[in-house]
Amino acid sequence: MKREALGGGRNPVLYHQTVPSFSMPEWAVAAGYDGVILDLQHGELGLEAACGILRSIPRDNAYAYARVGSPDPAPVLRLLDSGARGIVAPTVESRSQTEALVAATKYPPTGNRSLGPSRPALYPGDSYTEAGNRAVSAVAQIETRAGVEHAEEIVATPGLDSVYIGPADLAVSHGLPGRGDWDEGPVREAISHIREVTRAHGVTLGIYSGRPEYAAGLFADGLVDYVGLGIDLVLLNRVFGDTIAGLGPARSARSTT
Repeated sequence: MKREALGGGRNPVLYHQTVPSFSMPEWAVAAGYDGVILDLQHGELGLEAACGILRSIPRDNAYAYARVGSPDPAPVLRLLDSGARGIVAPTVESRSQTEALVAATKYPPTGNRSLGPSRPALYPGDSYTEAGNRAVSAVAQIETRAGVEHAEEIVATPGLDSVYIGPADLAVSHGLPGRGDWDEGPVREAISHIREVTRAHGVTLGIYSGRPEYAAGLFADGLVDYVGLGIDLVLLNRVFGDTIAGLGPARSARSTT
């Protein structure tokens, strides 16, 4: 996420979408979310469905992101041409991986993205390539001990716009349970360290969180600029569970009349 996208003093909140639904981003934005991270790494979303969903999102939404399995230029190009405003590459652990992400995401001279008039007026401006590079964010996901150890070289890579922390995988890499919301220990220390590095290089920082109160605390402490708050199937599972539980014992009650 580019720093310019943080204007207005508001911390953007996105959610992870793993199912091929066109209506879910609309409902999420209507509820107050700013955007979506279409997750092609996990879940049921394929490239065709993701490209279709991106085309259904208004072009002026700066928070239509896609997370890919790797920075392979072919799918990244199609997602960008369909309107993705950010590409998240998982498990980045080196400068060379970051350079591959930037190359796939940005037009020359910054990267190697090719021109393709796939969607009209996608990047308005005098220079289409310059406008495209301003509009699209290259986001490196750090989610391992190795990624944290190499944070300086990752963040210093020219063309990188943002870092996104995967706290559950980061916890697992430390031999801890795979949960995301850590208030202390090596995951919390990693968040603070990456915050210092990103701030020094003018790069934004985001993180995944499953709990709004935890995300609110990170915002209050100035540790992150934006969050991915919740995963569609997890959120649905929670609502399903709460709704059916609301029946209580009435579900098994027998009529006595």
